[in-house]
Amino acid sequence: MKNVQRLASTTALLAALAISPMANAQDGAETLGGQPPAGATASVKDFDYQIKYQRAFEAVLWNMPAIAIYSFRRAAFENLGLKDNDIIAYSGTATPKLEAITANSTTPYITAFSDLRKGPVVLEIPAASEDGSVYGQVVDAWQFTIADVGPSGLDKGKGGKLLFTPPGYEGEIPAGYIQVVSPNYRIAFAFRSVRAPGKSVADAYAYARKLRMYYLSEAGNPPEQRFVDPIDDRYPTLPFYDERHFEDMAEIMSVEPVKEQDKVMMGMLQSLGIEPGKPFAPDEKTKKAMRQAAIDAWYYLQEWFDNIPKDRLYWPDRHYASLLMTDANRRFTFVYDDHIDLIARAAEYFWCTYMPKELSNSPATQYLMATADKDGKPLEAGKLYKLNVPADMPVKQFWALTVYNRATMSFIYSDTNRTTLSSYDIDNMKKNADGGVTIYVGPTAPAGLKSNWIPTAGKRPLPAMRFYGGTDALNNKTFKMPDFELSE
Repeated sequence: MKNVQRLASTTALLAALAISPMANAQDGAETLGGQPPAGATASVKDFDYQIKYQRAFEAVLWNMPAIAIYSFRRAAFENLGLKDNDIIAYSGTATPKLEAITANSTTPYITAFSDLRKGPVVLEIPAASEDGSVYGQVVDAWQFTIADVGPSGLDKGKGGKLLFTPPGYEGEIPAGYIQVVSPNYRIAFAFRSVRAPGKSVADAYAYARKLRMYYLSEAGNPPEQRFVDPIDDRYPTLPFYDERHFEDMAEIMSVEPVKEQDKVMMGMLQSLGIEPGKPFAPDEKTKKAMRQAAIDAWYYLQEWFDNIPKDRLYWPDRHYASLLMTDANRRFTFVYDDHIDLIARAAEYFWCTYMPKELSNSPATQYLMATADKDGKPLEAGKLYKLNVPADMPVKQFWALTVYNRATMSFIYSDTNRTTLSSYDIDNMKKNADGGVTIYVGPTAPAGLKSNWIPTAGKRPLPAMRFYGGTDALNNKTFKMPDFELSE
């Protein structure tokens, strides 16, 4: 009986729907969604090209940390003949031949690369002493710091043997080693050899050569350490912003494990022919899309810095931004519980490399980049600017002004190849009445002031004032650096 009642109810409901106006297909009604508005047309004809371009553009922003550090490795192997565990040790401060993002030219660099697919790697750090010290970062393939080294690092300045282990490593850690677990296979480090009081650049170079790097499997009889000094060689570490950008990207992705957070992007990269385990052989349409996407991403990031968010300025009434622009957690991953800030991450790694794990409230070194002149106008190529450097700068060690090519974020080639003036140069500079100095930045030096001048050789300048050992006045921002201004 119940089944008969249910059948009768269902029949009545269907009959009611059949005469309902909403169900009447003859009254001209349309569904409330499911298609574009009436009269709309597609904005593109070639959807295959469009999707390749869109995914390539986003991939450049997504991959910025990894591509920047891989470019160092590629150039070291292709241009300098390096191999894994060889160590680059500069015998002097860097010149424009080190084509690198916002490098310094006051302390000699040390760098090396390794591949943990071949097994754990040992890095022997010498203890800080009256002979010198090293400090810097070891990063993974995504350029995220896995070990800070030096007096404030893992070794606490006491030196020791760091043991870098690959993803999923379950082997025994021998006694006497400090294990560092890497989430990726390729690692790299960049250190600075810091001169001890009374020591020379040559002493800093000799101290750097105390480093050792080798595979754990060789620990019983480590090979003789190979050092490379590229002081007179061109070391072109800058990323490419054309189709070659994606050749490097494909090479990175062919090696490194995929994180959960990156699976969606890895799926999109397949439309560009980037897929682990498969050769990268894009067709001409894909190459064209990738080339334009890389070019446009470069222009996009340049525009981002031309309109840098006001909250990124170090002082609200000045035009400087810290080179070390952290995420909200004062770290450099830009990973939050509910999202990854891809644009802020791309911007940071577009103009900086080798960041610490976390930025303290009183960093050992602060880098303030001049983003505009005192009137808020972007600095231009071909113009002469001046900066009044006070006599009492808020530093315990020294200050240094370095000028970069805004287009590349690297040193500027010039007739003199001078990139920096610092407090070490004051005795050779013309001083102001108050004991400070005025530094000029532009294509030509003012008459009689060549010693106070950093050449720009027709390039748009990006000046960086470095504070080594910043005092409380800098860190609590009671000291304010004067802005650049046009020189009359």
